[in-house]
Amino acid sequence: MARIRKKLGEILQDMKLVTKENADRAAEYGLNNRKRIGEALVELELVSEDDVYRALAAQHGLEFVDVSRQTVSPEALAMVPEKIIKNSTILPMSSDNGKMKVIIHDPLDLDTIDMLRFRLGVSDIIPVLAPKTRIKAYIDRYLAGADRSLDELSKSLDASVDASLDQEAKAAKKVESDDPDAPIIKLINMMISEAVRTRSSDIHVEPMADRVRVRYRIDGVCVERENIPKRLQNAVNTRMKIMAGVDIAEKRVPQDGRIKMRIGGKDIDFRVSCCPAVHGESIVLRILRPDSAAVGIQQLGLEPDDHEKFLKIISRPNGIFLVTGPTGSGKTTTLYAALQDLNRPDKKIITAEDPVEYVFPGMNQCQVRDDIGLTFDKILRSMLRQAPNIILVGEIRDLVVGEIAIQAALTGHLVFSTLHTNDAPSAITRLIDMGIKPFLVASSIQAIMAQRLVRVLCKECKQPDSNPDPSLLRLCGFTKEQLEGQTIYKPGGCSHCNNTGYRGRQGIFELLTMNQELRELAFTHASVTQLRKAAKATGMNTLLTDGQRKILKGKTSLEEVTRITQAEVEV
Repeated sequence: MARIRKKLGEILQDMKLVTKENADRAAEYGLNNRKRIGEALVELELVSEDDVYRALAAQHGLEFVDVSRQTVSPEALAMVPEKIIKNSTILPMSSDNGKMKVIIHDPLDLDTIDMLRFRLGVSDIIPVLAPKTRIKAYIDRYLAGADRSLDELSKSLDASVDASLDQEAKAAKKVESDDPDAPIIKLINMMISEAVRTRSSDIHVEPMADRVRVRYRIDGVCVERENIPKRLQNAVNTRMKIMAGVDIAEKRVPQDGRIKMRIGGKDIDFRVSCCPAVHGESIVLRILRPDSAAVGIQQLGLEPDDHEKFLKIISRPNGIFLVTGPTGSGKTTTLYAALQDLNRPDKKIITAEDPVEYVFPGMNQCQVRDDIGLTFDKILRSMLRQAPNIILVGEIRDLVVGEIAIQAALTGHLVFSTLHTNDAPSAITRLIDMGIKPFLVASSIQAIMAQRLVRVLCKECKQPDSNPDPSLLRLCGFTKEQLEGQTIYKPGGCSHCNNTGYRGRQGIFELLTMNQELRELAFTHASVTQLRKAAKATGMNTLLTDGQRKILKGKTSLEEVTRITQAEVEV
């Protein structure tokens, strides 16, 4: 009689890693989003990826291994063609007496095991299990040559590459070819692949007096990579410009372009910005991953009370919902999450964006083009004739756009937009300072949410901080009562997080919901201090308060919250 295999959720419950309620929640989430329960559990941050694979190994009676240079035998690695390793995402672990241990990520992929047995001519393949991300990271790092320095690779380039325009034009013709083995092409492709693999959001190629500096922005922090020799600056810039489809001869004015590449089985877009600087053109590639904007509301990092308020606000039939914060604070991601939750066949959604970075099915997305006169206000006026239910305005920049957005909100539309202010109450005074009448602001705004992004502590290596810095505790506004019986965590450093101690980011939020008192204060042109005091009295959690909650839950560190929020004593 065949043994009945336990379900993954049941095994994780037996291991005391999830509760039945969380397992059921993940199963429902996976069903709605067409994901396996293991993927759902990781996405909902209920368990770590390693825990899921340990349970998966137990489910199928396999060994779980930690992928590292110590566990993977170079001799076994040499026995398997690199093409098979990359295409199948497997790693030969060891070989002995005609048997080979192979690290796989899918225990049900019997075809790959049979193929390996046939191709390698071994008597038996013994599968062992490891997370796919770890296997792929190892392949990218040690097999794809990503561990080679940019300096090493650049030394192999043609020494005849010169800085003159004539030589650059010749180099341009050379790098325009589709030959992937061309040295400059290898250099750029390696740089882009490494940035994608390390979860970077931007690649900065910056000319200095004696070198070209390459930096990746990972989790909002710039990390310096090795340098490119100065003599290769023009060849590198030319290749990037050709890929982005901009004029390679124009160096005096800024230019913008786009690159589309397939990396790791995914189509990834790059928004390219070229800007003249003292030592040459600075080029920045913004990496636009399809999955980075497709974040559900549950993954934003809202605490339960704010999450409930957020869902109520976005389900209202009309009014304005503003998200505020500096550039790079995740405002667009938050609005996209709200729109995806509302994106149903019975709702018509129109957006005006500058630029449209991510395309979503079911939404009518309009690109602002100032060069032909297609501005925010023109798109907005046209939108209102399209009978939408929901409108997204990329940003309220001036009086004209602000007034049209408010008119739309007052005529039965739900309007989402962003604004650049330091906190939520400041958005009210900012709109009034633009010239919008106070009674319009008071009657149209439903809620304002200020946000910032903090780095999340790596689950694999975070450690309790037995002696937290008293000055950081003061800057975070903690009292002795709040810290009683609580554990504060600090970053460690491991291979999973590239020794930074952090992996990924989450938002900290300040959600202000308008009520009668706040509307009266807005109508009378009250100060930010008065608005903030009234909002806190009605239950608004400040950015600092939300940061405190995430520190006490072990999600982030004292250093991160003090780096992001205003370090001031609140009255």
